[in-house]
Amino acid sequence: MKVVLREDVENLGKKGDLLEVANGYGRNFLVPRGLAILATRGAVQQAESMRRSRSVRDAREREGAQALATQLAANRVTVAVRTGEGGKLFGSVTAADVAEAIGAQLGQAVDRRRLQLPDSIKELGEYQVALRLHSDVVVDIGVDVVEG
Repeated sequence: MKVVLREDVENLGKKGDLLEVANGYGRNFLVPRGLAILATRGAVQQAESMRRSRSVRDAREREGAQALATQLAANRVTVAVRTGEGGKLFGSVTAADVAEAIGAQLGQAVDRRRLQLPDSIKELGEYQVALRLHSDVVVDIGVDVVEG
């Protein structure tokens, strides 16, 4: 069964893609949920216009992400945490803590789900945290964990 995706579907494709899927998957999942429509001549033309608008929007978002990446890469973020004996933290520093610090110190709101922390931050020190701003743009941000 040929379908045109109306929304991005994880592990399948992006909005506007023309795909061949199993009949049951298309008929019982994609079409009833509004994620896809059957591939007719008109739907294929509509898909082409979706792909064109997606490529223009994607290029614009990539440029914005590049500009933000250069701004964020030049700065370091400080996270103040409570510690016990020997510099051990009470708990650990999470992605939400780092995102909140970036918002407060650099004035840029970032989604915590886009941050990729090392295994776990449970001690004071300096760390590098990857921030995925776009599918093609990843920036490393320096994070200083200090006693506070």
